[in-house]
Amino acid sequence: MTLERLTHLDFEGFNQGADARAYEKLGSHFIDGGVSFAVWAPEAERVSVIGDFNGWRADASPLHRVGDTGVWHGVVTGAHPGQTYKYRIVSRHQARVLEKADPYAFLQEVPPKTASVLTRPTYAWRDEIWMKGRQDWQALVAPISIYELHLGSWKRVPEEGFRSLNYREIAPQLAEYVKKMGFTHVELMPVMEHPFFGSWGYLVTGYFAPSHRYGTPEDFMFLVDTLHQNGIGVILDWVPAHFPTDAHGLAEFDGSHLYEHADPRQGYHPEWNSYIFNYSRNEVRSFLLSSAMFWLDRYHVDGLRVDGVASMLNLDYARKAGEWIPNEHGGRENLHAISFLKMLNETIYRNHPGAQTMAEESTAFPLVSKPTSIGGLGFGLKWDMGWMNDTLEYMHRDPLYRSHHHRDITFRSIYAYSENFLMPLSHDEVVYGKGSLLRKMPGDEWQRFANLRLLFSYMWSQPGKKLLFMGGEFGQWNEWNHDGTLDWHLLDLPMHGKLARLVGSLNHLYKTEPSLHRKDTEQGGFEWIDGSNATMSILTYQRRAEDDRDVMLVALNFTPTPRHGYRIGVPRSGSWREVLNSDAKEFGGSGHGNMGAVETRPIPWNGRRFSINVTLPPLGAIFLKPET
Repeated sequence: MTLERLTHLDFEGFNQGADARAYEKLGSHFIDGGVSFAVWAPEAERVSVIGDFNGWRADASPLHRVGDTGVWHGVVTGAHPGQTYKYRIVSRHQARVLEKADPYAFLQEVPPKTASVLTRPTYAWRDEIWMKGRQDWQALVAPISIYELHLGSWKRVPEEGFRSLNYREIAPQLAEYVKKMGFTHVELMPVMEHPFFGSWGYLVTGYFAPSHRYGTPEDFMFLVDTLHQNGIGVILDWVPAHFPTDAHGLAEFDGSHLYEHADPRQGYHPEWNSYIFNYSRNEVRSFLLSSAMFWLDRYHVDGLRVDGVASMLNLDYARKAGEWIPNEHGGRENLHAISFLKMLNETIYRNHPGAQTMAEESTAFPLVSKPTSIGGLGFGLKWDMGWMNDTLEYMHRDPLYRSHHHRDITFRSIYAYSENFLMPLSHDEVVYGKGSLLRKMPGDEWQRFANLRLLFSYMWSQPGKKLLFMGGEFGQWNEWNHDGTLDWHLLDLPMHGKLARLVGSLNHLYKTEPSLHRKDTEQGGFEWIDGSNATMSILTYQRRAEDDRDVMLVALNFTPTPRHGYRIGVPRSGSWREVLNSDAKEFGGSGHGNMGAVETRPIPWNGRRFSINVTLPPLGAIFLKPET
């Protein structure tokens, strides 16, 4: 392939829907003697490039058809990095004239400007150690604890107009903080260019461009590289479910419904006021496939959290009867989206075996995180939205009434291994009047903190990978505001600082104890000791790695009443050491505990030969490990 003379053969895979690296041909690329421009616009009558390099004159740099591929191509001399450009498209449809940003551009202007920017990113990566070991560190048997954040509001600079940190400024600060807190990964809410800041990045116009708000592509590479050098993985939120209607974007790109369905019952998203990709169109599949691969190929990212999977899978998502079109078999499943997602996951895992894909899927669609070879969608992990909803509903209740809703906190055990689950407490739970995690908790201030410590202890002790949105780790009182910043001063207050210390301790325990992560997604990693004590709102269970020699006993008291002399059956005799107590004074608790360890007695209990007598702290959790 030579970009100077692209032929129809170069776009064979693209037209067949199987090109995972279409970004190497389409878009703008510096070559000897100029810049190669290529754009897919099959319904165009004429296409030209307009930009700083030709005075934005309409016909100064015409492009030419590449056979019957629908692609227009040409080479422009005299252009250089930093210059802006668009495609001027004269459509066959009513001779409409459109000026469009480059769908494959590696950089876009800072919004509200909308042009694409010529760039040829180069960067000397220094993350060899991370990349070499990634496949082991991101395996399903490894601990994965994710810190989700929004780059624009994690931290700001009040001395400079309250601006957001740029990629290079945030890199060392984020790496130091995440490392201190013990998280294994960060998940960045969409960094792909988006015109409306208030969309949080979920209305994407630049599927190959990191947001210019925070710097250049090289600056974003520096951020990823810095995190990797500190042993922290990077997951990007990626949005293939819909795109905005902005005139400079993909909508009616060549005067026709090119990327979206023409029929609004298939092509318009009523909930998000956006367009839905036409997954049946081969070139659209190549576009999305290439976007996903691009971030893995060029930016060394370690995984993609795929947004809005439920809306992709279901033709009737957010629609009433008569507002959607059934598939060819009369069903509600979007068969083209299903086949695309399977191809997406197969392609990613084949080319980047150390990566992970994660589905934000809120329905009971089967086999989301199971291999495509057995009919699954092929994702590595699925968000456990059911656990999130049930648990937050339960924790919001006054402890006096929790005994009547015990099933909310135990139901997960029925399906915990039906998928490879990731347990999310994400940004969606702390916006739009839902209140912060701390404010969701009932009781006075002390009880709110105790309940939140208990929630985190429950979450970190359950089978499944973990995700926590920024601010939750130190008990942000306010809802998240994308135009603001986290209330970092709270860390100087005792209860907030001690809550953060608990989260750090939970992460450390999760990472260092195989019993808490080795079988997060395998049967046998969880076993009830007693999940039926609704009267006292107490749960006891054990996590296991391989056998009874590598086990962690967890007991949780969801009431503010301490339980002294509470007997628990255990799988082996000897001393059981209290390795973490959420009620410890160092975490802001009352200090109820078990003096470091308890001894078994030969008293059968809970169907086991031995048992221990423990103190269960109020609104607290204890983790006990047998001494070797």
